[in-house]
Amino acid sequence: MMFNIRVGGEAGQGMNTIGTLLAKSLLRLGYHVFTSKDYMSRIRGGHNYSDVRFSPEPQQSGTEKVDILLALNEETWEIHRNTLGDEGIVVFDQDDFSPEGQGPKKKGISLKKKAEEIGDRRIGGVIALGLIHKMLGLDLKQFKKVLEEKFSGEILEKNLQGLDWGYAEGEPIFSVSEGKGLKGTKLISGNDAIGLGALVGGVQFYSAYPMTPSTGVLNFLASQGERFNILVEQAEDEIAAINMALGASFGGVRAMTGTSGGGFSLMVEGVGLAGITETPLVILNAQRPGPATGLPTRTEQGDLGFVIHAAQGEFPRIVLAPRGVSEAFYQTIRALNLADRYQLPVIILSDQFLGDSEQTVMEFDPEKVKIDRGKLIKTHEEETPYLRYKFTEDGISPRLIPGEKGEVVLADSDEHNQAGNIIEDSETRSKMVEKRMKRMETIKEEMEPPLYEGPDPQNADFILVSWGANYGPVEEGRKALEEDGFKLGHYSFQDIWPLPGGNWEKTLQTKPWILIENNYSGQLGSLLKQNGTGSPEVFIRKYDGRPFTGDEIKRRIKEEVGPRG
Repeated sequence: MMFNIRVGGEAGQGMNTIGTLLAKSLLRLGYHVFTSKDYMSRIRGGHNYSDVRFSPEPQQSGTEKVDILLALNEETWEIHRNTLGDEGIVVFDQDDFSPEGQGPKKKGISLKKKAEEIGDRRIGGVIALGLIHKMLGLDLKQFKKVLEEKFSGEILEKNLQGLDWGYAEGEPIFSVSEGKGLKGTKLISGNDAIGLGALVGGVQFYSAYPMTPSTGVLNFLASQGERFNILVEQAEDEIAAINMALGASFGGVRAMTGTSGGGFSLMVEGVGLAGITETPLVILNAQRPGPATGLPTRTEQGDLGFVIHAAQGEFPRIVLAPRGVSEAFYQTIRALNLADRYQLPVIILSDQFLGDSEQTVMEFDPEKVKIDRGKLIKTHEEETPYLRYKFTEDGISPRLIPGEKGEVVLADSDEHNQAGNIIEDSETRSKMVEKRMKRMETIKEEMEPPLYEGPDPQNADFILVSWGANYGPVEEGRKALEEDGFKLGHYSFQDIWPLPGGNWEKTLQTKPWILIENNYSGQLGSLLKQNGTGSPEVFIRKYDGRPFTGDEIKRRIKEEVGPRG
């Protein structure tokens, strides 16, 4: 059993609130939930919608099929009418418009009119959710608890009144399996998971200029700043944001900054400064379609090649791309540890799909959290004489927090010697480049190989290759194709740069593989080709600003390789 409810209307009609309230209620009823958002870059007007997908089984992706369409305006009906399944139903405000023509089931209800009668026109969405609960045969008890946590006083009473009225107006239509009474689970977005990972990972300073879709992390950390004693700074621009974070890190504080591709473009010189000064820093790049402003509120995987090569010259950096919400939490902590351990910039590549989607996940395990500050020393007496850029066997020098009496820690954007003094001679320059790059040898060994799902690779017809948040849709599509006779393996990359070693290299050299990316050129595919894997037999790409769904993966693979069985 699997249901997808789509709530659509214009900005300002409360789609996000409606979707969030419904998702929380379904979680408490024991269902796994996956939510996604499609919204325009405007405060009011335009067309926005949210999907709430639920099932007794875990969900990692959206779906093309809609079972209940809550159309808060006529435009929603016109845009999404063809997405309704065979048994789907559209719920609409009968005083606003009436869906024309034959096709899906229709249920009209007086949303605005009844809301005004109750005394608050904002509760129309809650009235509709009362109706939908009745359609699904779900009890209102949990939803009322959600409302009681969200509201209080008169507005709570009006919401409860509207909810009961909407419920009374409906009738059971769908046969929904009971929830499994999930224990130890929570519903959280990718952005909140990254923010929570930053908190648990020991971040004490976060600076950013608001830029969709990374702003959710800034908002989350700002809301927790006083409680957890961290400083969150909304900078005047992204140049200031990265330099503030670098200053904090230089001073010994775990620091992080976040942005999207356009803001990362401004940060590039700061990335180079982190590289030459060997200053630990975690940078979140929540991708959206470019170039320039592009599509500010949509999703894409278009920045991989950019972040790997950002800033002039050669210096080490690490690029991680979390596969899902749980990974967003744990990989943020890992990124902070890697930045400190190797004294370099670590870039987390998220995207709008991951950042704005909510997913039911198991509670995060504190036993898995380890803090590693690397070669951070408290006094120069541990390393005498103290040389900030001392040549070492692994290329990593002891790092002293500035401020100790009688000791100066030098840092400069110019090339320097072991002590940090500016130099011009070729011998020292060569040694410093080699010192910095030597770390890549150890880092590569620490990179995790791609996760493999499916039959033994040698028995697979094709190997699917994806990275980052595409894991969920691709894996859902792969499992659906298994039922149609396909034998597909799936390598999902989370550690992108440097490319990890592993059996995947030989497999892609000997088996036909299908590359799946949310970009035009196949940026991961280019990296793999440089690594000697050859080219994919099929490239399934998408660059319209929307994420893949499992349904789409299944359909497009069938179109490309034909039926099996």
